[in-house]
Amino acid sequence: MVTAHGHRLLLPSPWLPPLPERIKTVKRYILFDHDGVLVDTEFWYYKAGQRALADIGLTLDKDRYHRDMSQGSGTWAQARAAGIDEQTISRQRAVRDDYYQEYLRTEAIEIEGVVDALAELSKYVRMAIVTTAKRVDVEIIHEKRQLTRYMDFVLVREDYEFAKPHPEPYLTGLKRLGAAKEETLVVEDSSRGLDSAVAAGIDCVIVHNEFTRAHDFSRASYRIETLIELKEIILNAA
Repeated sequence: MVTAHGHRLLLPSPWLPPLPERIKTVKRYILFDHDGVLVDTEFWYYKAGQRALADIGLTLDKDRYHRDMSQGSGTWAQARAAGIDEQTISRQRAVRDDYYQEYLRTEAIEIEGVVDALAELSKYVRMAIVTTAKRVDVEIIHEKRQLTRYMDFVLVREDYEFAKPHPEPYLTGLKRLGAAKEETLVVEDSSRGLDSAVAAGIDCVIVHNEFTRAHDFSRASYRIETLIELKEIILNAA
């Protein structure tokens, strides 16, 4: 599969066969966030940033980290507030990336039930991943996993100019699918992703993630505990 910018990443899923006439889906497409929704990586990204700041004598405040992430920033907002210069931040960002990739290769990041849920949902809808994760990280995660076999495509940070909470990532996903907003669901686990979906005019489902449970999800269309609950939404939602 070739991404929007011509990079080879992951193979698309086959076209869906026609559904029996008795089954009518309300939603025909699902755009999934990636980290925290399909794989349990949110904590490890935070942990990598925490280690990178600790290397230069700073403590990453978790509550502020969540607030900064919801606004599209993150670890380095606290570094700048502490007076750390941009050269040091750039160096430690690379260190953070190394730590994170170490975690991706060594920690258990699977979410129970995700593969089975995707297999079931693929009978009814076309699906894709829209993430602001970097291409290299997504490739590491999926080297030995089967999640992307159910996806038409995967969009990563390099595939758009603006990251979430800007609407561009999800608008790009809609365009690639040839989908109408009304036919589509976004599945997210963070307020930043929710804001991106709402700004794009797409209904958003929030799936429970313990790491982001304190985020403001008041604008979500649905709240679920596990991905298999999406089946009821796509088949029965008004």
